[in-house]
Amino acid sequence: MATRLVQINMKAQDDAALGRFWAEALGWEVDSEAPGVTNLEPVGFTYPDPVAVCVDIVNSPEPKTVKNRVHLDLATDSASHQAELVARLQDLGATLADVGQGDVPWTVMADPEGNEFCVLEPRPVYRGTGPIAAVVVDCADPRAMARFWGEAMDWTVHEVTDGHATMRSSEGVGPYLEFVRTPDTKHVWNRVHLDVRPYPGDDMAAEEARLRSLGATDPGIDQFELSWTVLADPEGNEFCLLTPR
Repeated sequence: MATRLVQINMKAQDDAALGRFWAEALGWEVDSEAPGVTNLEPVGFTYPDPVAVCVDIVNSPEPKTVKNRVHLDLATDSASHQAELVARLQDLGATLADVGQGDVPWTVMADPEGNEFCVLEPRPVYRGTGPIAAVVVDCADPRAMARFWGEAMDWTVHEVTDGHATMRSSEGVGPYLEFVRTPDTKHVWNRVHLDVRPYPGDDMAAEEARLRSLGATDPGIDQFELSWTVLADPEGNEFCLLTPR
């Protein structure tokens, strides 16, 4: 058994408005599975497919108070493309952001609700990922996170150092999942988190037990009415185990 990363979940005070921003930013289409939920995926996409990690934006009244521990890195293919994308995103409502990055070749921005993201300078490794180069998770120990997520999912671990770990779908398509060492500690519920899904025919209860045996924990919330299971990784980052599909 194994899971795979199928989407990220992003909380928003106005899911429809933030969905419009990210749809324009990524060139994706917008759908809605329920009131208060805006779903984004590539045009013509058949879910789930490792060629893309989709984005679900879910209405939440709580305001953003701290830097997100999960963010998106957007890919570009030239210096001019990077500059053009930054300008276009500003026209859509994004702003430049300072998270202490200093003098770096990428541009740190925030979407209209303050969620940080990066527009990367062109890097050969991200050719062919689609508009999202990577989903990036801040952490204290990239090696430990790579061990957990490398066993939790059937994605391939590509690089592991004390400061950085990288994974990608075993099919070699779509964005990367990256863990970056940061000094920050987790204090609040993550406004952006990972959603993973087992494969058709897998047993969800058995998969939950397997993830717990790897180090996943209970985040301590009432899950009685949920059709999915909320867990936390070894550093306390919440994630959702969705039903097999």
